[in-house]
Amino acid sequence: MATNGDTFSDDEFSQPGTPPGDEHEVEDIEETNQPPKSALKKNTTAAIPEPQVSRPVLPEQPDPKDLDLSTLTPLTPEIIARQATINIGTIGHVAHGKSTVVKAISGVQTVRFKNELERNITIKLGYANAKIYKCDNQACPRPTCYKSYKSEKEVDPPCERPGCGGTYRLLRHVSFVDCPGHDILMSTMLSGAAVMDAALLLIAGNETCPQPQTSEHLAAIEIMKLNHIIILQNKVDLMREEGALSHYESILKFIKGTVADGSPIIPISAQLKYNIDAINEYLVTKIPVPVRNFTTPPHMIVIRSFDVNKPGAEIEDLKGGVAGGSILTGVLKLGDEVEIRPGIITKDEKGQTICRPILSRVVSLFAEHNDLKFAVPGGLIGVGTRVDPTLCRADRLVGHVLGLKGQLPEIYIELEVNYFLLRRLLGVKTADGKQAKVAKLAKNEVLMVNIGSTATGAKVMGVKADAAKLTLTTPACTAIGEKIALSRRIEKHWRLIGWANIVAGNTIEPEAS
Repeated sequence: MATNGDTFSDDEFSQPGTPPGDEHEVEDIEETNQPPKSALKKNTTAAIPEPQVSRPVLPEQPDPKDLDLSTLTPLTPEIIARQATINIGTIGHVAHGKSTVVKAISGVQTVRFKNELERNITIKLGYANAKIYKCDNQACPRPTCYKSYKSEKEVDPPCERPGCGGTYRLLRHVSFVDCPGHDILMSTMLSGAAVMDAALLLIAGNETCPQPQTSEHLAAIEIMKLNHIIILQNKVDLMREEGALSHYESILKFIKGTVADGSPIIPISAQLKYNIDAINEYLVTKIPVPVRNFTTPPHMIVIRSFDVNKPGAEIEDLKGGVAGGSILTGVLKLGDEVEIRPGIITKDEKGQTICRPILSRVVSLFAEHNDLKFAVPGGLIGVGTRVDPTLCRADRLVGHVLGLKGQLPEIYIELEVNYFLLRRLLGVKTADGKQAKVAKLAKNEVLMVNIGSTATGAKVMGVKADAAKLTLTTPACTAIGEKIALSRRIEKHWRLIGWANIVAGNTIEPEAS
């Protein structure tokens, strides 16, 4: 995904209150007393171009006009050379090593924001792509024959094992969705779960299992129908063997009867990169390539959005906003006319909600640093548009849906759902140390619902048996039959209490932009 709108440095933001050009005023005064020759000399040195960083040559994608969508698969060589086709989420309790594992596999630091770096925690959804290769020499021992690199790596690099002589063959191109582990960031994690195909569940070996968010995240991916999970017992370098074995037994006890029952458990050290090759092998052999629909109209969930312009850019150099997310169905091509729903939300003088979908055109497609002519489902994609960048900056488009003009689902303001509640609250204990029970839904209470990557408030207007009617605080673009997550505010934090299926609802007719 395009990330250049996502990194902050001290150079870009000088001291607040310093007028532009203040620090150079003394230089300018001195230069006026010098002969023009030195000024010319200074200008010529400033004009020397920076050396270009050479990138590996990747196979060209076919022209979108000549594309036969029925022949495409998530493992077509021209596709996986440039774009990830499977999304892997990293989930688990805070500080159990989720971002470190992603960095160990992909070589990409997902913690990018200043406030994240200062506190060494993930706050926004992180993302990174990695290519996973296998050496074609049969004598190359496993799991060391599996190797992962950054997304821009060439397709067939030579094997790095001394004296091997084999060639690495590209087997998978994966996107990691790095979720925050803090309990107050649960809604961010649920937004990420909307685009996951499989998950890595991180459990730190130096803490008892399960920790509160370990069980809460596992319940969340169970709600999102994720069946493919690999459990990573991290930080084994901090433990003795007998401690690691008893911790392994506690993991087995914890996952019994859950969706993770029977999942492989790999002991690793993400910091020291122990057993990362074993994770690569399991990602290839244990997680099936999801079945994708390439022929229906494209439908993309937006989980990040950016303004990629630097402060002080000239007006003619301004670029449109970038929407980052994962395509669920269909193929998005350069030049496509797209619509973003619900779009700009306002209220009229009567207090009625008005939605104006944003119309634009796709001007660029990126998978990390690789530019694309078309993008297929799976993997995280940066879609460059002509949208006003202020509408995209600081994740303002998160929760929206992007697709071809006139071919997106309806925008709902009221939902009728069939709901299912968890028996006990995860991560919240009562005074006697037991997990608190989940109370039934009550009329007029306000819940938080996660619809795709949208997190919005929902007032319960009526409850009857396992059916409920919800009025949404902000409209959501969704469809009948979609599964949504329900959270309730408990002790000032939103806690996952269950899920629901949409059976009906009231829609808003969007106004023309």
